[in-house]
Amino acid sequence: MDNLKAIVEREIRAYAGQGINGEMYFTHSDDGAVMSLVFTGVVRGKTVSGTSILARVLDDSVVVLEDRTNKPLVDALVQAGVPRERIVLAYAGEAVETA
Repeated sequence: MDNLKAIVEREIRAYAGQGINGEMYFTHSDDGAVMSLVFTGVVRGKTVSGTSILARVLDDSVVVLEDRTNKPLVDALVQAGVPRERIVLAYAGEAVETA
């Protein structure tokens, strides 16, 4: 899958934007292999921030390290054509194979 990084980026970027109590921003590493969705907002009068999604493209797989969204990234990736067997849900305890 030559364009795996592009697919993952497009799908994570789709979550970015204005929310009810704040905003979500797409960020990535210099090489584009690690991508995240970070949020800032106000809850009960206090400013909060954190990571909603953290994913890494590793060889021909996507390792999802964190996903705190109401529409799981894995579903968006599968819908975009990424085979489920190429997606590792590390946050759910799935093992990340290393060479």
